[in-house]
Amino acid sequence: MADNRAVAYEGPGKVQVIDTPYPEFELKDGPGVNPANVGRKVPHGVILKTIATNICGSDQHMVRGRTTAPQDLVLGHEITGEVIEVGPDVEFIKVGDICSVPFNISCGRCRNCKERKTGICLNVNPDRPGSAYGYVDMGGWVGGQAQFVLVPYADWNLLKFPDPEQALEKILDLTMLSDILPTGFHGAVTSGVTVGSTVYIAGAGPVGLAAAASALLLGAAVVIVADMNDDRLAQARSFGCETINLTEGDPQDQIEQILGVPEVDCAIDAVGFEAKGHGKDAEEAPATVLNSLMEITRAGGELGIPGLYVTGDPGGIDEAAQKGSLSLSLGTGWAKSLAFTTGQCPVMKYNRQLMMAILYDRIHIAKAVNAKAIPLEDAPKGYAEFDHGAATKFVLDPNGYLGASAA
Repeated sequence: MADNRAVAYEGPGKVQVIDTPYPEFELKDGPGVNPANVGRKVPHGVILKTIATNICGSDQHMVRGRTTAPQDLVLGHEITGEVIEVGPDVEFIKVGDICSVPFNISCGRCRNCKERKTGICLNVNPDRPGSAYGYVDMGGWVGGQAQFVLVPYADWNLLKFPDPEQALEKILDLTMLSDILPTGFHGAVTSGVTVGSTVYIAGAGPVGLAAAASALLLGAAVVIVADMNDDRLAQARSFGCETINLTEGDPQDQIEQILGVPEVDCAIDAVGFEAKGHGKDAEEAPATVLNSLMEITRAGGELGIPGLYVTGDPGGIDEAAQKGSLSLSLGTGWAKSLAFTTGQCPVMKYNRQLMMAILYDRIHIAKAVNAKAIPLEDAPKGYAEFDHGAATKFVLDPNGYLGASAA
């Protein structure tokens, strides 16, 4: 049996690379695995040799201790890999295929999956609709920041790249199909971006940058990205965005300076529940972004909310925030007839189209998010740099496909 190395959460602020079992076609007991899922057979699955697996801001929430993630949870839900074993019930995916793995785990059989709502599959997480690899309260499917990973319902879940050689040439772009590019695109689509739109995006992390690139792909006239990190704002400007530094105060006046009016057609929250207030010395205020977006979006506009919100936050600023209960100015949203879309991005709704856009050079997402490949063993360093605001999307290289070498 092959060895396996993986990145695990070891407590607030700490991850390490550990030895972990090679995957089998059965869900075993372990950190974070729902007891009802233990022993679940996966004849419909495949085992991937990981080509690329990325550090995500959602992982960072766990690593900061802002969720109820257990110690030794293997992390990672942004996975691209080569199929090396197939289960007996797999019909169409073959050994040697190079595939993108949607971070949503879905069965393809339930009502929600049949309605393309793969982010809230009813059959893969006994606790609630929706599941993901290596994530707290998501059923316990083992994460993919590892050399090898099990993918269930492979014929349904995997997006096979049509040409392996072409895929490897564009792998830093294609690895973004597992999460951040479809998630950013979902934020843009659900906020109503179309040709000529003016767009405001809160957050210049990788998802915010992916949303900005997606808005431009969809034909937006002006894309304004707001953050408090100068390096991340510079990254947004590098591919044609306007930017706002929120340390300078409320965004409304700055929007008016750019557009001539203090409002936009479409707004996207790419920050989530660890939001801060506006201004130089702003403290955490988790409803800030949502309330701000309602103020600056035109009447009749739409808000896309791919930023993560949780129902359990041990580090929340008060008892309400610890339960995911925020003080929203819903009256503002109602009075302006605003539409809201929240929740996991249903990756399979978009990933094939975005794959084609990458393969035919309509979008260069790796450049937009400043992707950087690093060895798996450097994951703790990557997490630390990302937590300190690096304007970089760290792509882990567990098996040497990307040629990353230790620093």
